[in-house]
Amino acid sequence: MTTPNRWRLDRQISAAVLVAVTLQAAAALMWAGRASARIDDLTRRLDAQAPVAERLARLETQAEATRAALVRIEAKLDGAGR
Repeated sequence: MTTPNRWRLDRQISAAVLVAVTLQAAAALMWAGRASARIDDLTRRLDAQAPVAERLARLETQAEATRAALVRIEAKLDGAGR
């Protein structure tokens, strides 16, 4: 009776495999570094835009209040003209 073939690992690694794995690891580290730099840049931009976003929200609120006041004024003018 023969035993089924089992997987076995050799202790020898070719130079090409070693170079390929090293290059892949280096590429992965470079990609991670660039991704981290992009995330840091986006975080800085977001922090810089926070005051602008707050001012924009206040301006939108003021514009809505001004629009409501204009509607009230127009309604009074329309009622007075009758």
